Amino acid sequence: MTQLLKSTPSQRGFTLIELMITVAVVAILAAVAMPSYTEYIKRSHRSNARTTLVGAAQWMERAATAIGSYPADTSVTAGVMSVEGNRYSVAATSAGGQTFTFTATPAAGTAQATDKCGSLIIDQAGRKTVSGASLSAEECWSR
Repeated sequence: MTQLLKSTPSQRGFTLIELMITVAVVAILAAVAMPSYTEYIKRSHRSNARTTLVGAAQWMERAATAIGSYPADTSVTAGVMSVEGNRYSVAATSAGGQTFTFTATPAAGTAQATDKCGSLIIDQAGRKTVSGASLSAEECWSR
């Protein structure tokens, strides 16, 4: 009789059902969070490219003020066209004279290659356009 009155030891640990519910919740959170995080990273690299393009256009304007016309694209220094993070490559188009264009193209082999904004372009008139984008130029240059 005394053995029946003793309480049974309490269980410790998790059941398989509790563990599976936890795993499912974590998986759902990860499935929602990862695409948002990836898009955030792409936007930040796009912002770096925009900053570089505007800086390069300012460099060309200063050079034109000093020499009277825009310099040829071969005279643009590499430091002016380097984008932080190396997710974009910047190319200049100018024969020296009255026009120039800078284009930031997403680097192949990176996640940026699939960016919705494609290549970002700025010219001597300050026109900001895109090429190969699924979004408008206004959306790409403002986000």
